[in-house]
Amino acid sequence: MQDRQLGKVNTRDPNVVMRLARLGSFHQSRLSFMRVLLRRLKAEAWTFERRLFDIDAVGVGAAVYSATGPERSYSLVAFSNDLPPEKRSDRVIATEWDATFTLFDGVPEVADIERLSKNIPYQESGRVSQSELSVSRANRSARLWDYVVECLASGAQPSPDKIQDVGYLMRTTAVYGSGKLGAADREWTSNREEFLAPFQIEMLTVYLIRAFVMDLVEHMARARAPETAVVLEPRLRRRFGIGNSTGLGMAPFLINHPILLNNWIAAREEALARVRSVQMADASAQSVFRDRLSRAQKNAALWTTTHDIQKQKVSSLVSDLRALSDHVENTGLAGERPWDRLWLWAETALSIEGQEQLVSLLFEPYPELVDGLSDCLAADEVPHMRIDGRMSADRLSTIVRDVYGWALKIDWQDPKAQARVWYVSEEKLEPRLGERDEEDLNDYEQPLGPGRDVARMFADLQKTDAETVAAFLMRHPEHRHAARRAQIVARFPYAEIRDNTIDADMLPIDLLRAKLSYFGAAHFDPRSDRWVRVNMFQNAPFPHELAGAASDDWTLPELDETGR
Repeated sequence: MQDRQLGKVNTRDPNVVMRLARLGSFHQSRLSFMRVLLRRLKAEAWTFERRLFDIDAVGVGAAVYSATGPERSYSLVAFSNDLPPEKRSDRVIATEWDATFTLFDGVPEVADIERLSKNIPYQESGRVSQSELSVSRANRSARLWDYVVECLASGAQPSPDKIQDVGYLMRTTAVYGSGKLGAADREWTSNREEFLAPFQIEMLTVYLIRAFVMDLVEHMARARAPETAVVLEPRLRRRFGIGNSTGLGMAPFLINHPILLNNWIAAREEALARVRSVQMADASAQSVFRDRLSRAQKNAALWTTTHDIQKQKVSSLVSDLRALSDHVENTGLAGERPWDRLWLWAETALSIEGQEQLVSLLFEPYPELVDGLSDCLAADEVPHMRIDGRMSADRLSTIVRDVYGWALKIDWQDPKAQARVWYVSEEKLEPRLGERDEEDLNDYEQPLGPGRDVARMFADLQKTDAETVAAFLMRHPEHRHAARRAQIVARFPYAEIRDNTIDADMLPIDLLRAKLSYFGAAHFDPRSDRWVRVNMFQNAPFPHELAGAASDDWTLPELDETGR
């Protein structure tokens, strides 16, 4: 609906936005963390230097890449390995990798590199310090690495079609930050201007990894045939991103960080409302939108996956974008509030997948309306975790009815409604999802089914004579976490996923895609409903190209001279 008095479109209802099916249809946008990072690096004229590249002919050795901004430097320290193919694995239980990395706070000395060489290659078995901001590892692509080395060594460029089929030469299987494995805690860097937005350390790590990987493949080609080897043609080089393989370890994050989730979604919804409120679309905005729509169509056509559900979603997206293009051509973008009219049409004409792609496309013509909202993505959650014991029990009941009405309608006695159990693996301390009727996991269950837990609390609220939340929780301390969530969501409307996260039909992949879309990942390729492969920084300018690159125009494939 529109607020006629203010002339501004309202943000969307959380009951619409915060459903798993919609969250699992999000696409990267101007608010994605990769794009936030590169805009900052370019605007602040960061410089980059390869300080060390001591790697032999088979790819074993160390390298250091430094990024220097207005106040500080950060360095990717990379350790490259010649891993036998049979040891290459995406699984978190792997103990060897083709390459391991850390983002070092500053520029490392020789002693630092020596210390790190005895720890980073061992990942969980090693030790790192507060000087290390992230720890990560990656494996070479079994389909592309040797092929590209052979092509370049012989003086030829690899096939664009083969590059498109895979899209990366290395795939990370973990990029750990925020205190993981002993690295610096988030609080150590959270006040630094360059890291105010979420996950900027991890995004900078991956960006520098991409530069290292491309240098490594060209180096190995030269080592194999120094007389004939060539480097990758620049436009072809940019078509390589960094693959990422992500599983259930990421899924509970959105549930465990409700205020952060609220801020991510609220910024996106505010951006959509701002664009829909634009009174007239000038020629430049129309041109940018049409260009990005055509490129989104090309991107969808290039999106391949082996997962049945994702295949259907990609098929729907292709159809949606065709319908969207036809609609724009037939009706035009002239007149008052063209973007609002387009959105209202899309709500009934497109699938959820197409609608959420349109959200991202609408942002593209309006950096002045959207980009500043990246300052609202972070959250200090601690001050909001305190339970307000003075609140009346009646008020808490009202909040539950208003926010968790969907949960109160569920029959929680039905085994299907709570068929799943979230727990933490003892071996790897990673989140896992079990089947309640197949495994004895109730004693290990994590509080990741807020709908059920709030419904249980509400049942006891209806029977209590306690007047305040404090008095109620004195009698029912088991409901503390549910009371806290309800009070948080009363203040932060997008803080709660309004679906059953322990239902038999729940798809964890929806949680993964929602988070990865905020990273800026593309070409989601689920390998099951519990883990997914994506591509990061594909088509982005490399560090040495960033200063002369077009501002933030790399996330969708370029059109050729025929407009295709």
